[in-house]
Amino acid sequence: MGKKVEVAGIMGPIWFMGWLFTLGFLKVTFFKGLLAIFIWPYYIGEFVAHAVK
Repeated sequence: MGKKVEVAGIMGPIWFMGWLFTLGFLKVTFFKGLLAIFIWPYYIGEFVAHAVK
């Protein structure tokens, strides 16, 4: 039988690498990037909530 690939197991490290790339590309400090992890989901949620209405 074929080997099963667990998608959730690979997406975390890929997301983290993308996050680190974004911090470096935008020259954002580590603490601003850490803060953005908590702030961005709120604004994305607000945008999507108003876009759906």
